[in-house]
Amino acid sequence: MTTRTYAALLRGINVGGHKKVPMAELREVLAGLGHTGVRTYLQSGNAVFTTARADAGLEELARELEAAIEGHFGFRVPCLVVDGAHLRAVAAACPFPAATLEGKQLHVTFLSEQPGEERFAALDEDVYLPEEFRLGDRVIYLYAPEGLGRSKLAEALARPAVVKGLDVTTRNWNTVAKLVELTAEPA
Repeated sequence: MTTRTYAALLRGINVGGHKKVPMAELREVLAGLGHTGVRTYLQSGNAVFTTARADAGLEELARELEAAIEGHFGFRVPCLVVDGAHLRAVAAACPFPAATLEGKQLHVTFLSEQPGEERFAALDEDVYLPEEFRLGDRVIYLYAPEGLGRSKLAEALARPAVVKGLDVTTRNWNTVAKLVELTAEPA
């Protein structure tokens, strides 16, 4: 039986006391969906799991998890599911010198689908320097030297003109690197 390893990225949980999702309960919810090897990372909604459901697509896995979370906790949480291969490709394609930056300076916004370049046409990138962004494969790489909390470019990239109709969630580089490690398939 062939299994695949995925990362579930939950958006907007455990922030300021809202949408509390204890990681132990999240692991139970994932196991209840038939997934195995369930692990979580940090309290911000990062879960890794394995499934033998070779026929399940990423979107299907995400919607099932959203429904299960809503059924268990009583509120909706947007979820993105990515496989380990995509995470490794995202890390390998990073256009910024990740090894020389602090994790808080480099972020990846994961997107449910690839946006067209026209979504970014109104952004005058020079206004935000030294902050920069680059579009990747269903991701936006963001270099924010002062961190995400102070980033004006992050605010601009979160505007409806850019993300309307997309499920999005952002992780710092340290988290991306850890998820790459956690989703590595055994040799």
